[in-house]
Amino acid sequence: MNSLRIARTALRVSKVAAPAARRGYADVAPDKIRLSLALPHQSIYRSQDVVQVNIPAESGEMGILASHVPSIEQLKPGLIEVIEEQGGSKQFFLSGGFATVQPDSRLSINAVEGYPLEDFNADAVRNQIAEAHKIAGGNGSEVDIAEAKIELEVLESLQAALK
Repeated sequence: MNSLRIARTALRVSKVAAPAARRGYADVAPDKIRLSLALPHQSIYRSQDVVQVNIPAESGEMGILASHVPSIEQLKPGLIEVIEEQGGSKQFFLSGGFATVQPDSRLSINAVEGYPLEDFNADAVRNQIAEAHKIAGGNGSEVDIAEAKIELEVLESLQAALK
């Protein structure tokens, strides 16, 4: 018997057992999210009492609550907003990454670069955007132009977050 036939037989047997509980969209739950926001070289935020986390997923902006449907989301450059139990919020700008929602209300966000939003200067960002526009529209190499376009995407997202 080949392995595929064995797997199908096992699948048929498992369907006879009690059906698995179906999950729908997340409901507002009284418990909190356990959040870990990490870079390769350090953890920049960790908390057990987060109410909601808003993320810039590639599939669209998302708000994560406790008991959210388990998922993995690719993040685009943008703002992560952490809403804490005490009513305050913290904001971080990430250049991209991944968010993993696990069944036990754990949310892990992993990124290559990320900083608190208050660390950025709006004037410096505007100057960098102007420089990147010059390079992207110039006669440089294909590599330089491609890198400038990526830099523009990230800087424009950062500029929008700073407004």
